Amino acid sequence: MWLAGAVLAVVLALTAYLALSGDDDGHSSAGKGGAHPSASGSVTPGPTYTEPDDWIEPDRWSALPRGEHTDRYGNQVVYPHTTEGAVAMLAAANSTDVEGGRTLRDEQLANYHSYVARADQTAQNAENVELASIDADKQMHQSMGLPAGSDLPSGAYVRNTVIAYKVIKASRDEVSVWLLAKITKKAGETQKETASYTRTLMAGVWQDGDWKMSSAALVRASQQTDGQPKPEMAAPGDAKFNEVGWVAIREAS
Repeated sequence: MWLAGAVLAVVLALTAYLALSGDDDGHSSAGKGGAHPSASGSVTPGPTYTEPDDWIEPDRWSALPRGEHTDRYGNQVVYPHTTEGAVAMLAAANSTDVEGGRTLRDEQLANYHSYVARADQTAQNAENVELASIDADKQMHQSMGLPAGSDLPSGAYVRNTVIAYKVIKASRDEVSVWLLAKITKKAGETQKETASYTRTLMAGVWQDGDWKMSSAALVRASQQTDGQPKPEMAAPGDAKFNEVGWVAIREAS
């Protein structure tokens, strides 16, 4: 059962973290000088991290490809059958943008249906994602001082953006990576934006002409990285970013 729920566990962990990021729990920051990354997926706190004032150009950049189509959930799908195509799908599956009337439930259910492999898509898993997302939405509203179920006010948002990756292993039909993402949160036009970071182990397989998140592949990736240190979290512009071997993601044209 853990095999079938490996991807689900990461989705639920990220959902919970999105709801609580930026709270006064030691994981938030307000711009440079105070970011506190947390390890998502393993659900363990990351070390305190302070963004440097001096910018150092990343050694490695990648303009990840876009999907060929937009599906009925509003997500890009049908990525190229390449390592970069797999990374692009995994980055899309780990990205969210909650603002206005768009909720965490909307975002996470859409990502679940668009990007999770057939073997991991069950009625129970879909229900678990929906229930966890509804609960996370309530927590997010509470942390912003808003009534549960209300639209976010103008200028308020919660965004999770994948900013870098590090490939663990890549073959023609299976790719595993570490993803580095930045979560930004703002409670309204006049409120300060807070930021935090996550590092997530993810894996995808080529299935039916597209890349999909796979629990079986994620288990193999976990076994491959077992006993190895996780890549240190550092933002692009930090010398440590280059030392670790992160690849910065550039917007595709």
